[in-house]
Amino acid sequence: MKAFRLADLEAERAANDGAYLQFLRERNMSVGLYALDRGSLDPQQPHGQDEVYFVVSGRALITVGDETEPVARGSVVYVPAGVPHRFHHISEDLRVMVVFSPPES
Repeated sequence: MKAFRLADLEAERAANDGAYLQFLRERNMSVGLYALDRGSLDPQQPHGQDEVYFVVSGRALITVGDETEPVARGSVVYVPAGVPHRFHHISEDLRVMVVFSPPES
């Protein structure tokens, strides 16, 4: 079994000075923690994998293709491979669990 604590993942991500920490990689998927602070810009480009975002904390808007939705703790968003997307108008520090399938390359 592989088990993780969010506080430990957040500490590791912060210690590595990055917005993203991949903490699990398997044959068919990878999982990471993505952090964007209030007022920051999301530099993402479309990915070659399907993604699922689970918002752990914070508030923002997300645009996927030409659709925009508010997100907050508990929100789940699916993004198909190759579709432009980004978080914006981040009003509270955002922490998002990201699942890629197949694994992010």
